[in-house]
Amino acid sequence: MGKNKLAVTVEGAIIVALAMALTYIPHSLGISSIEFQYGIIPLIIYAWRRGFSAGVTAGVVWGLLDLILRGMSKGSVINPWQGILEYPVAFGVLGLAGLWAQQIQHHLKNNQQVYWPMLLSGIVAVCAKYLLHFFAGGIVWAAYAPKSLNPWVYSLIINGGSALANIIMVAIVLVLLRQVMGKLVITR
Repeated sequence: MGKNKLAVTVEGAIIVALAMALTYIPHSLGISSIEFQYGIIPLIIYAWRRGFSAGVTAGVVWGLLDLILRGMSKGSVINPWQGILEYPVAFGVLGLAGLWAQQIQHHLKNNQQVYWPMLLSGIVAVCAKYLLHFFAGGIVWAAYAPKSLNPWVYSLIINGGSALANIIMVAIVLVLLRQVMGKLVITR
């Protein structure tokens, strides 16, 4: 394994561990199932730093860990297909933010405005994740929706609310980290 591949792998392992640790911080909003996923932040930053493939790989590993450590023990896995869709696949698509890695790094190196490409890539990644949860909600979790509400509408409310909450979180963190973003994203 080359020196750069080793660095990417070690960074990925650290990011996955951090994302998993952040999962244990209480993150539900109100009485509903709308949740903040704090691990999205380090995973997206890692995708900007190391690109699409590394971001997807780290997301899949985080999803598998979350499936094993929390999903199965909380009864959040109804069948294998739903478990795969809502954990490794849904977490893996967060790596989509890495599609903007070269553009973001170029802007950062040249001291150009980078907030909007970062926000756009974060929105795409978060929406892709919650789109998969939306489909699982409408198909698999339909029996658990309130009887007075269409399961697809209920899934849209819950997963759309979670997506919106996480997009707002990403937007705020981007503002808070703007001074150090170059150090976090640009590799030497």
